[in-house]
Amino acid sequence: MKIIHAFWFLLIGILLMSGCEMFDVHPYDGDIKGKRDINISNIQRIEEEMRDKDTIRYALISDSQRWYDELDDFVDFANNRDDLDFIVHTGDLTDFGVTKEFLLQRDILEGLHRPYVALIGNHDVLANGDDIFRIVFGPLNFSFIAGRTKFVCLNTNALESDYSNPIPDFSFIQAQRDADKDKFDQTVFVMHAKPTSEQFNNNVKDVFQYSINLFPNLLYANHGHDHRYQNEDIFNDGIYYYGTPNIGKRQFLLFTITKNSYTHEIISF
Repeated sequence: MKIIHAFWFLLIGILLMSGCEMFDVHPYDGDIKGKRDINISNIQRIEEEMRDKDTIRYALISDSQRWYDELDDFVDFANNRDDLDFIVHTGDLTDFGVTKEFLLQRDILEGLHRPYVALIGNHDVLANGDDIFRIVFGPLNFSFIAGRTKFVCLNTNALESDYSNPIPDFSFIQAQRDADKDKFDQTVFVMHAKPTSEQFNNNVKDVFQYSINLFPNLLYANHGHDHRYQNEDIFNDGIYYYGTPNIGKRQFLLFTITKNSYTHEIISF
């Protein structure tokens, strides 16, 4: 009799929980609804629109986790400017790598009129966040060419890695030096965490700098992670690392690149 009573209690409990919608999808569910492979499609658009242009101008934003309203306001601000060619987000779209966080940020960024690309940040790789990022945005390391400038975008979040994959990936960096070499003559590197950051594999920071200096006319590097404006010649070799404030400060960096030269400024909105 006790077994029969236990069965009925269990069945009633299941029905009640179902009625209250207590069963939900897993927070790290990989069944993504909506747009995928965003970086891949937007890179095609950037390269087509920027082909043969001498001057390019882009907004650098970062660390928008938790600041949904501010990111939404940035999208409105950017859409009201007519001087942006594209937008680069240097990562940390999420706090915990949760699927819903990725999708909420994606849906806000999809409101941009101009194409954008997103890099992965150290918060984004938590749990299986790197798998969600690959589905929504694409590979963790990627590059594109705007005008005659190649942007090499890297995953540098080594601290969160299990070392099953090299971070930074020197094979990818070397391959990018040779790929499409007749289509670019200057270079910009982009990452979430800069060398000397606690996230970076600083055992290889000098080798990393040597490797990126082998690229044609390396102009500078961009990064996020530190939530504040930074302008630092880390290796005293004339290559500056520019860090952009987190979007919660309602600021971003605006870069303008011409042949052999560039400028940058802090924009508030």
